[in-house]
Amino acid sequence: MAERKSVLLRLDPAVHDALTRWANDELRSTNAQIEFILRRALAEAGRLPSGASAPPRRGRPRKDARPRDAPTDEPPDPG
Repeated sequence: MAERKSVLLRLDPAVHDALTRWANDELRSTNAQIEFILRRALAEAGRLPSGASAPPRRGRPRKDARPRDAPTDEPPDPG
């Protein structure tokens, strides 16, 4: 993965608090939420570079992320 850039960002405290609450609601850090919003805005404007790396995947995979045909530990349904 390419080295990440650091940026100093000055925000109105009320804006920062709103971003932090939004990030918490979506289980992200404030920094990750800002990057998510910026990437979405760039994509919507058609300005997201094609060479931009995907955002890092963090945390555990969702339980419903298992493919439907993947084997399970459950016994087969007798009916």
